[in-house]
Amino acid sequence: MQTAFSMKTDMIQSIDNKPGETEPKTAAAVLEFDEVWFAYDGEMAVQDITFSVTKGEFMAVLGPNGSGKTTLLRLALGLVKPQRGAVRIFGQDPRSFSEWSRVGYVPQRVEAVQNRFPATAREVVSYGLYRGFDPLRVFRRQPNREIEEALELVGIPELADRRVSDMSVGQQQRMLIARALIRQPELLLMDEPVAGVDAAGQEAFHALVRRLNSEMGMTVMLISHDIGAVMREATTCACINREIVFHGGVHDIRSADLSKLYGFPVDILLHDPHHTHR
Repeated sequence: MQTAFSMKTDMIQSIDNKPGETEPKTAAAVLEFDEVWFAYDGEMAVQDITFSVTKGEFMAVLGPNGSGKTTLLRLALGLVKPQRGAVRIFGQDPRSFSEWSRVGYVPQRVEAVQNRFPATAREVVSYGLYRGFDPLRVFRRQPNREIEEALELVGIPELADRRVSDMSVGQQQRMLIARALIRQPELLLMDEPVAGVDAAGQEAFHALVRRLNSEMGMTVMLISHDIGAVMREATTCACINREIVFHGGVHDIRSADLSKLYGFPVDILLHDPHHTHR
């Protein structure tokens, strides 16, 4: 029997080509940065940034601390306005965009208030379903199937009633992904989501995101500082240090690009001789 998530997968995989078409269409841009400049109190954060994330792509944004990576996410979410240039999400200005159910967002860590407040994983994931005040909600106490499916998808259904403060960092991050996925978004934005997660938790996280992208067709933009993870998992990469240093396929990145990005010599050692993704 198909779940809501599996039916969504079928829809995503079949939408690109209509019956009778033999040539695949060029993927549409889901997120676009067009000559974008932004500064905080006169200090430049990003300058002349131009790249796009296309439907079904797994884009990683790589760079050192303070390079403007998180600023790009804030621009994409409409939290700040570019001082020059334009940002478009699904073809619209983020500040006037209204279909946010098409976008999932995973922050770097669980907000401090959630660690102090006695909320359970089920309750936190349910926040992703919020659509405004519902006076009849008190009469609907049945467990929401969407919540159960989201927790199952990220591999923590048994933690549904555990308090957030009693969960490991890795479990909390899975919970945040479930919250982002509950409305079945087409675009998933993540800001260094494995910061503070141990090696086993990082591998489980990357396996999950790999599945969301390759099997479910979800478009992913991942902010990261982990060169190894980017080379293994992403399909394309934008290296930025306030401005674009490199943009292209991850296995086209040269040591010279990374050395320029970080300001010191960097060598790339690939353990996969065929340069393929796992």
